[in-house]
Amino acid sequence: MHHITDRYKRIIDYMRISITDKCNLRCIYCMPKDGIKLFEHSEVLTYEEIVRIVRVAAGLGVKKIRITGGEPLIKRDLPFLISSIKAIEGIEDISLTTNGLLLKQKALQLKEAGLNRINISLDSFRSDRYREITRGGNIADVLDGIREAEMQGLRPIKINMVPIRGINDDEIEDFARATMTSENHIRFIEFMPFGSKDLWSVDRYIGTDEIKQRVSTIAPLEAVKARKSGPARYYKFREARGVIGFISPITHHFCSNCNRLRLTSNGLLRPCLFSDTEIDLKSALRSNSDDSELERLLRLSIEVKPQGHEMEHQRSMTLLKPMSKIGG
Repeated sequence: MHHITDRYKRIIDYMRISITDKCNLRCIYCMPKDGIKLFEHSEVLTYEEIVRIVRVAAGLGVKKIRITGGEPLIKRDLPFLISSIKAIEGIEDISLTTNGLLLKQKALQLKEAGLNRINISLDSFRSDRYREITRGGNIADVLDGIREAEMQGLRPIKINMVPIRGINDDEIEDFARATMTSENHIRFIEFMPFGSKDLWSVDRYIGTDEIKQRVSTIAPLEAVKARKSGPARYYKFREARGVIGFISPITHHFCSNCNRLRLTSNGLLRPCLFSDTEIDLKSALRSNSDDSELERLLRLSIEVKPQGHEMEHQRSMTLLKPMSKIGG
């Protein structure tokens, strides 16, 4: 199988695709109080356009696709998109990131369409606090969705938790303990400066070293050999069924083995999450360009992929575009 590398010898084999910037929650760290302006329907790529991009990307060696949003489960006919991507030669793995609210109804269709894995964003296990953080979400729906997804064999589920000082950081230990009895992965992600100036500040940010130190007071952590490249570093408690991951985009950034490109829901390719460089695929798609032009733009975005980002050194941490616009 051929593969494509960038200027820093990284193999680029993974694409994250945002299929909508809409969401059925309004999490405090993601959206400002008054919300954000959404893309018009016509601005968002169609499934056919997405499938065409994936087909060209697969020809260059992209093997893994992750579907994100906004909240992807609010989109109609999502199983059709998943099975269409799954059918593309060269695509080996397709996963999805969701808030889990609609998972109970959709897990079976997703599994049947060929979805391999699922990540769930969940920042509190307490129903009142979950409602507060998400501005109205019902955690019972998420927990039901997780159980249904487990039953449908979408295991192990990765649960992503963003600890924020003074908001939910007193639950770090509870999340870690959940791995004792469940095989699901719990992953702690550093609070990144995206989107909401209402909430983001350096003193709310908790670095991985502190999170890890708090988790290791429960019991000693043992490193787990990662099965594949990815941003998480995994550990486990000795007797535990599940594993604990730490994702440190700010402090221990994983730029040196970053293998991904991001496609926004309005058809822009972002070579790096933390850089505003974007390459416009939508204009090419809609001006009747042929696949070789799409391939040229994909190659270009791999060529301009930066070696790394400097977020850690900007203590002010410039606010970046909302994640719902870039793709969760």
